[in-house]
Amino acid sequence: MSHQPFGLPIAAAALALILNPATAATVTFETVPLPPSGYWNGSDGSGGITINGYTFGNSFNPTWGNWSGFAISNHFDSSTAGWTNQYSAYPGTGAGGSANYAVGYYSSSTSLNFGALTNLAGAGASFTNTTYAALDMLHGGDFGSKKFGGATGNDADWFLLTISGFASGAATGTSVDFYLADFRFADNASDYIVTDWRNVDFTPLGTVDELRFSLTSSDVGTWGMNTPGYFAMDNLSVVPEPSVLLISLSGIGLLARRKR
Repeated sequence: MSHQPFGLPIAAAALALILNPATAATVTFETVPLPPSGYWNGSDGSGGITINGYTFGNSFNPTWGNWSGFAISNHFDSSTAGWTNQYSAYPGTGAGGSANYAVGYYSSSTSLNFGALTNLAGAGASFTNTTYAALDMLHGGDFGSKKFGGATGNDADWFLLTISGFASGAATGTSVDFYLADFRFADNASDYIVTDWRNVDFTPLGTVDELRFSLTSSDVGTWGMNTPGYFAMDNLSVVPEPSVLLISLSGIGLLARRKR
């Protein structure tokens, strides 16, 4: 089970990002005004937040006070373990030393919907672990999750973020894998938990109108994944594919074409 505070997890919500192609730009999250708490988690009931044409979906449960989808944060506590520190990126800053970044909480389905076919050549984003997930994998956690590698360090544990491409609701068969932790190496000295920001290239995803994020782990229990289902993301850059715009004026036959 992906741990979320205050009662039962809320229903799976699309961690949706809707892109307006006319205003596409790199999202650094620096323009988001955060409350004194240092994070936005959808408690305002808005269902999402829009930055530079990207809408980051969120679902907040006022009964339990928990959320899924995207939150925006400037927390940088790299030492406190547990869900009370769920809004901190482990590296201590955002990507490139920035203040703000996004936190994704995966609950069954995590998607970014672009609303128009987009060629992802040259696109990408920076990813890292949250402190909650990183320390949980490093030491084990309060909800039955294990220390990665086990007592001997030889257990072949892993924590994987998969980004899959979709077009018109159908899987394109393209995906990108990014291991947030990998202990499968023959030499234990090569085992790692990601503690810095690393860029992930979206180019292999091709032309899509939606990305779906999923998290999987080698540490699975009766109720599902034991590893906390969180990741941090920053500097999202997606450049939409130029489209052809046809305008027909009756009796004139005017054709306006936007450069492809």
